[in-house]
Amino acid sequence: MTSATLATGTTPFQTRSPREAVLPVKSNDSVNGEYRLMVLAATPETLDCKPGQFFHLLCPVGAVHQPYLRRPMSIYGYYPDRGELHFLYKVTGEGTKALAELGHGDTLNVLGPLGQGYTIRDEWQNLLLLARGVGLATLGPLAQEAQRGGRNLTAICSARSPDVLMSVEHFRNLGARVITVTDSEGTSGMDNIQRLIESEIAQTGVDAFYTCGSNRMLKLLKSIGATHGIPGEIALEQQMACGLGMCQCCVRSFRRNGAIVQLRVCREGPVFGIEEAIEW
Repeated sequence: MTSATLATGTTPFQTRSPREAVLPVKSNDSVNGEYRLMVLAATPETLDCKPGQFFHLLCPVGAVHQPYLRRPMSIYGYYPDRGELHFLYKVTGEGTKALAELGHGDTLNVLGPLGQGYTIRDEWQNLLLLARGVGLATLGPLAQEAQRGGRNLTAICSARSPDVLMSVEHFRNLGARVITVTDSEGTSGMDNIQRLIESEIAQTGVDAFYTCGSNRMLKLLKSIGATHGIPGEIALEQQMACGLGMCQCCVRSFRRNGAIVQLRVCREGPVFGIEEAIEW
Protein backbone atom coordinates (compact mmCIF):
# COMPACT_ATOMS: atom_id res chain seq x y z
CA MET A 1 0.00 0.00 0.00
CA THR A 2 1.05 3.56 -0.63
CA SER A 3 0.23 6.57 1.48
CA ALA A 4 -0.62 10.15 0.61
CA THR A 5 -1.90 13.27 2.32
CA LEU A 6 -5.35 14.81 2.28
CA ALA A 7 -5.79 18.14 0.54
CA THR A 8 -6.15 19.80 3.93
CA GLY A 9 -2.75 18.44 4.91
CA THR A 10 -4.08 17.10 8.19
CA THR A 11 -4.62 13.37 7.98
CA PRO A 12 -2.78 10.64 6.05
CA PHE A 13 -4.85 8.09 4.19
CA GLN A 14 -4.10 4.72 2.69
CA THR A 15 -5.01 4.04 -0.93
CA ARG A 16 -6.76 0.72 -1.37
CA SER A 17 -8.70 -1.16 -3.98
CA PRO A 18 -12.36 -0.09 -4.10
CA ARG A 19 -14.94 -2.65 -3.10
CA GLU A 20 -17.82 -3.62 -5.36
CA ALA A 21 -20.84 -5.15 -3.68
CA VAL A 22 -24.42 -6.05 -4.51
CA LEU A 23 -26.53 -4.96 -1.55
CA PRO A 24 -30.20 -5.68 -0.74
CA VAL A 25 -32.56 -2.72 -0.50
CA LYS A 26 -34.23 -2.57 2.93
CA SER A 27 -36.32 0.51 2.16
CA ASN A 28 -36.51 3.37 -0.32
CA ASP A 29 -39.05 5.85 0.97
CA SER A 30 -40.12 9.37 0.09
CA VAL A 31 -39.01 11.99 2.63
CA ASN A 32 -40.97 14.81 1.03
CA GLY A 33 -42.04 15.85 -2.45
CA GLU A 34 -38.46 15.99 -3.72
CA TYR A 35 -36.22 13.69 -1.69
CA ARG A 36 -36.00 9.99 -0.92
CA LEU A 37 -34.06 7.98 1.66
CA MET A 38 -32.68 4.63 0.54
CA VAL A 39 -31.46 2.14 3.13
CA LEU A 40 -29.24 -0.77 2.04
CA ALA A 41 -28.24 -3.84 4.03
CA ALA A 42 -24.44 -3.66 4.02
CA THR A 43 -21.44 -5.73 5.08
CA PRO A 44 -18.82 -4.53 7.59
CA GLU A 45 -16.30 -4.13 4.73
CA THR A 46 -18.68 -1.86 2.82
CA LEU A 47 -19.39 0.14 5.97
CA ASP A 48 -15.72 0.99 6.54
CA CYS A 49 -16.53 4.62 5.66
CA LYS A 50 -15.52 8.15 6.54
CA PRO A 51 -17.71 11.28 6.55
CA GLY A 52 -17.66 12.97 3.15
CA GLN A 53 -16.88 9.85 1.12
CA PHE A 54 -19.18 8.61 -1.64
CA PHE A 55 -20.26 5.48 -3.49
CA HIS A 56 -20.58 4.97 -7.24
CA LEU A 57 -24.02 3.47 -7.81
CA LEU A 58 -24.95 1.28 -10.77
CA CYS A 59 -28.49 2.54 -11.34
CA PRO A 60 -30.85 -0.16 -12.62
CA VAL A 61 -31.69 -0.24 -16.33
CA GLY A 62 -35.28 -0.98 -17.26
CA ALA A 63 -37.81 -0.44 -20.00
CA VAL A 64 -38.38 3.20 -19.03
CA HIS A 65 -35.14 4.42 -17.48
CA GLN A 66 -31.79 3.47 -19.01
CA PRO A 67 -28.97 5.35 -17.24
CA TYR A 68 -25.60 4.73 -18.84
CA LEU A 69 -22.90 5.62 -16.30
CA ARG A 70 -22.76 4.97 -12.59
CA ARG A 71 -23.94 7.82 -10.38
CA PRO A 72 -21.76 9.18 -7.55
CA MET A 73 -23.74 9.63 -4.35
CA SER A 74 -22.59 10.94 -1.00
CA ILE A 75 -23.07 8.79 2.06
CA TYR A 76 -25.89 10.08 4.28
CA GLY A 77 -25.33 7.59 7.07
CA TYR A 78 -23.43 4.40 7.84
CA TYR A 79 -24.32 2.19 10.80
CA PRO A 80 -22.08 -0.86 11.35
CA ASP A 81 -24.12 -1.84 14.43
CA ARG A 82 -27.27 -2.11 12.28
CA GLY A 83 -25.55 -3.19 9.07
CA GLU A 84 -27.07 -0.26 7.17
CA LEU A 85 -25.86 2.19 4.53
CA HIS A 86 -28.07 5.24 3.89
CA PHE A 87 -28.39 7.53 0.85
CA LEU A 88 -30.49 10.69 0.71
CA TYR A 89 -31.14 11.85 -2.83
CA LYS A 90 -33.25 14.16 -4.96
CA VAL A 91 -35.09 12.64 -7.90
CA THR A 92 -34.05 14.72 -10.90
CA GLY A 93 -32.60 12.76 -13.84
CA GLU A 94 -32.53 9.35 -15.45
CA GLY A 95 -30.31 7.76 -12.81
CA THR A 96 -32.19 8.94 -9.71
CA LYS A 97 -35.54 8.18 -11.34
CA ALA A 98 -34.31 4.60 -11.84
CA LEU A 99 -33.13 4.45 -8.22
CA ALA A 100 -36.53 5.67 -7.03
CA GLU A 101 -38.17 2.56 -8.50
CA LEU A 102 -36.16 0.19 -6.29
CA GLY A 103 -38.02 -1.37 -3.40
CA HIS A 104 -37.60 -3.81 -0.53
CA GLY A 105 -35.99 -7.00 -1.77
CA ASP A 106 -34.36 -5.46 -4.83
CA THR A 107 -30.58 -5.16 -5.00
CA LEU A 108 -28.18 -2.38 -5.94
CA ASN A 109 -24.59 -2.65 -7.15
CA VAL A 110 -22.37 -0.17 -5.29
CA LEU A 111 -18.68 0.65 -5.63
CA GLY A 112 -16.92 2.24 -2.67
CA PRO A 113 -16.46 3.90 -0.33
CA LEU A 114 -14.50 6.26 -2.56
CA GLY A 115 -12.62 9.53 -2.17
CA GLN A 116 -11.18 11.47 0.74
CA GLY A 117 -13.56 12.63 3.44
CA TYR A 118 -13.86 15.30 6.09
CA THR A 119 -11.38 15.60 8.93
CA ILE A 120 -11.89 16.82 12.49
CA ARG A 121 -8.67 17.83 14.18
CA ASP A 122 -8.31 17.11 17.89
CA GLU A 123 -8.27 20.81 18.74
CA TRP A 124 -11.50 21.54 16.80
CA GLN A 125 -14.19 21.39 19.48
CA ASN A 126 -16.76 23.90 18.17
CA LEU A 127 -17.85 23.03 14.64
CA LEU A 128 -20.17 24.92 12.30
CA LEU A 129 -21.91 23.22 9.41
CA LEU A 130 -23.56 25.20 6.60
CA ALA A 131 -25.40 23.65 3.66
CA ARG A 132 -28.50 23.81 1.53
CA GLY A 133 -30.90 21.21 0.14
CA VAL A 134 -29.46 17.82 -0.68
CA GLY A 135 -25.99 19.18 0.13
CA LEU A 136 -26.91 18.49 3.73
CA ALA A 137 -26.81 14.76 2.96
CA THR A 138 -23.04 14.86 2.63
CA LEU A 139 -22.75 16.38 6.08
CA GLY A 140 -24.92 13.82 7.87
CA PRO A 141 -22.00 11.48 8.69
CA LEU A 142 -19.95 14.47 9.86
CA ALA A 143 -22.63 15.18 12.46
CA GLN A 144 -22.43 11.53 13.53
CA GLU A 145 -18.67 11.81 13.93
CA ALA A 146 -19.01 15.06 15.89
CA GLN A 147 -21.41 13.37 18.29
CA ARG A 148 -19.08 10.39 18.75
CA GLY A 149 -16.21 12.76 19.54
CA GLY A 150 -18.20 14.91 21.97
CA ARG A 151 -17.87 18.04 19.81
CA ASN A 152 -20.21 21.01 19.84
CA LEU A 153 -21.98 21.33 16.49
CA THR A 154 -24.09 24.13 15.07
CA ALA A 155 -25.89 23.33 11.81
CA ILE A 156 -27.27 26.10 9.60
CA CYS A 157 -29.72 24.41 7.21
CA SER A 158 -30.97 26.32 4.16
CA ALA A 159 -33.81 25.58 1.72
CA ARG A 160 -36.38 27.21 -0.53
CA SER A 161 -39.15 26.74 2.03
CA PRO A 162 -39.72 25.01 5.39
CA ASP A 163 -41.46 22.02 3.78
CA VAL A 164 -38.30 21.01 1.90
CA LEU A 165 -35.81 21.61 4.71
CA MET A 166 -33.62 18.53 5.01
CA SER A 167 -31.94 16.77 7.94
CA VAL A 168 -33.17 19.16 10.65
CA GLU A 169 -34.40 16.47 13.03
CA HIS A 170 -31.48 14.21 12.10
CA PHE A 171 -29.00 16.86 13.20
CA ARG A 172 -30.98 17.65 16.35
CA ASN A 173 -31.06 13.98 17.28
CA LEU A 174 -27.27 13.98 16.96
CA GLY A 175 -27.01 16.82 19.48
CA ALA A 176 -26.53 19.71 17.08
CA ARG A 177 -28.00 23.16 17.59
CA VAL A 178 -29.94 23.75 14.39
CA ILE A 179 -30.66 27.10 12.75
CA THR A 180 -32.99 27.04 9.73
CA VAL A 181 -33.11 29.67 6.99
CA THR A 182 -35.39 29.67 3.94
CA ASP A 183 -36.03 31.71 0.82
CA SER A 184 -39.78 31.94 1.50
CA GLU A 185 -39.16 33.44 4.94
CA GLY A 186 -36.55 35.84 3.60
CA THR A 187 -33.84 34.52 5.93
CA SER A 188 -31.56 32.62 3.53
CA GLY A 189 -29.67 35.56 2.03
CA MET A 190 -25.90 35.57 2.45
CA ASP A 191 -26.00 38.79 4.49
CA ASN A 192 -28.25 37.19 7.10
CA ILE A 193 -26.25 33.95 7.13
CA GLN A 194 -23.09 35.99 7.67
CA ARG A 195 -24.72 37.71 10.65
CA LEU A 196 -25.67 34.33 12.11
CA ILE A 197 -22.14 32.98 11.71
CA GLU A 198 -20.53 36.13 13.12
CA SER A 199 -22.85 35.80 16.12
CA GLU A 200 -21.75 32.19 16.64
CA ILE A 201 -18.11 33.23 16.52
CA ALA A 202 -18.68 36.02 19.04
CA GLN A 203 -20.80 34.01 21.47
CA THR A 204 -19.41 30.47 21.52
CA GLY A 205 -16.45 30.49 19.14
CA VAL A 206 -16.03 28.41 15.98
CA ASP A 207 -12.97 26.23 15.37
CA ALA A 208 -13.84 24.95 11.88
CA PHE A 209 -16.38 25.36 9.08
CA TYR A 210 -17.88 22.59 6.94
CA THR A 211 -19.99 22.94 3.81
CA CYS A 212 -20.87 21.24 0.54
CA GLY A 213 -21.21 22.23 -3.08
CA SER A 214 -22.51 25.79 -2.97
CA ASN A 215 -20.38 28.51 -4.58
CA ARG A 216 -22.10 31.26 -2.57
CA MET A 217 -21.45 29.45 0.69
CA LEU A 218 -17.85 28.76 -0.30
CA LYS A 219 -17.25 32.46 -0.96
CA LEU A 220 -18.87 33.43 2.33
CA LEU A 221 -16.95 30.93 4.46
CA LYS A 222 -13.66 31.78 2.72
CA SER A 223 -14.20 35.45 3.56
CA ILE A 224 -15.23 34.87 7.18
CA GLY A 225 -12.50 32.28 7.67
CA ALA A 226 -9.82 34.65 6.36
CA THR A 227 -11.05 37.44 8.68
CA HIS A 228 -11.14 35.31 11.82
CA GLY A 229 -8.45 32.74 11.06
CA ILE A 230 -10.92 29.86 10.99
CA PRO A 231 -10.14 26.85 8.74
CA GLY A 232 -12.74 24.78 6.97
CA GLU A 233 -13.51 22.06 4.47
CA ILE A 234 -15.86 21.76 1.51
CA ALA A 235 -17.16 18.68 -0.32
CA LEU A 236 -17.29 19.57 -4.00
CA GLU A 237 -19.82 18.30 -6.50
CA GLN A 238 -18.53 17.42 -9.95
CA GLN A 239 -19.52 15.35 -12.95
CA MET A 240 -17.79 11.96 -12.70
CA ALA A 241 -17.46 9.03 -15.07
CA CYS A 242 -15.23 6.37 -13.50
CA GLY A 243 -15.15 7.71 -9.93
CA LEU A 244 -11.68 6.18 -9.54
CA GLY A 245 -9.40 8.91 -10.89
CA MET A 246 -8.54 7.25 -14.20
CA CYS A 247 -10.74 9.12 -16.68
CA GLN A 248 -9.77 12.68 -15.54
CA CYS A 249 -13.38 13.76 -16.07
CA CYS A 250 -13.69 15.55 -12.71
CA VAL A 251 -10.45 17.57 -12.73
CA ARG A 252 -10.71 21.16 -11.51
CA SER A 253 -8.36 23.91 -10.40
CA PHE A 254 -7.18 24.58 -6.84
CA ARG A 255 -4.77 26.96 -5.14
CA ARG A 256 -2.03 25.05 -3.35
CA ASN A 257 1.41 26.15 -2.16
CA GLY A 258 1.18 29.42 -4.05
CA ALA A 259 0.32 27.82 -7.38
CA ILE A 260 -2.75 26.71 -9.34
CA VAL A 261 -2.88 22.92 -9.51
CA GLN A 262 -5.25 20.49 -11.21
CA LEU A 263 -6.76 17.83 -8.95
CA ARG A 264 -9.35 15.10 -9.39
CA VAL A 265 -12.45 15.60 -7.28
CA CYS A 266 -13.14 11.86 -7.11
CA ARG A 267 -9.62 10.90 -6.02
CA GLU A 268 -7.93 13.81 -4.24
CA GLY A 269 -11.37 14.91 -2.99
CA PRO A 270 -14.28 15.29 -2.90
CA VAL A 271 -13.36 17.10 0.33
CA PHE A 272 -10.84 19.94 0.08
CA GLY A 273 -9.70 22.77 2.30
CA ILE A 274 -11.89 25.85 1.86
CA GLU A 275 -8.83 28.03 1.46
CA GLU A 276 -7.65 26.08 -1.60
CA ALA A 277 -10.98 25.64 -3.36
CA ILE A 278 -11.46 28.18 -6.17
CA GLU A 279 -14.82 29.90 -6.59
CA TRP A 280 -16.59 29.48 -9.91
